[in-house]
Amino acid sequence: DVQLQASGGGLVQAGGSLRLSCTASGFRFDDYMIGWFRQAPGKEREAVSCISASDGRSTTPDSMKGRFTITKDNAKNTVYLRINNLKPEDTAVYYCAADRFGHPLVGGCYEYDMDHWGKGTLVTVNS
Repeated sequence: DVQLQASGGGLVQAGGSLRLSCTASGFRFDDYMIGWFRQAPGKEREAVSCISASDGRSTTPDSMKGRFTITKDNAKNTVYLRINNLKPEDTAVYYCAADRFGHPLVGGCYEYDMDHWGKGTLVTVNS
């Protein structure tokens, strides 16, 4: 079975940092683009960043650039999202997703392209 397990969320103070992890199983990791998306209370889900598991190229929407860094560890089938200088508006459920044969520099980073989704991890930022 294809599984994406997101972890690393929690309650943090504004200004702090977090590293979220997304561990994949049940599919050939290198064939996929892995993305992070988030959904804040009362808002639609939005893209945070996507990375190619094969070559490490990534894309991040302009609104997310600067504080969000996506990386990968193929040996662990894991993609990470580091968030620095957390703000209350970063409070959301963060999901990871996988797009088979997708590439961030070709097709972009869009939730409608994703083939598989994990359950999400909640990040709450206190002011």
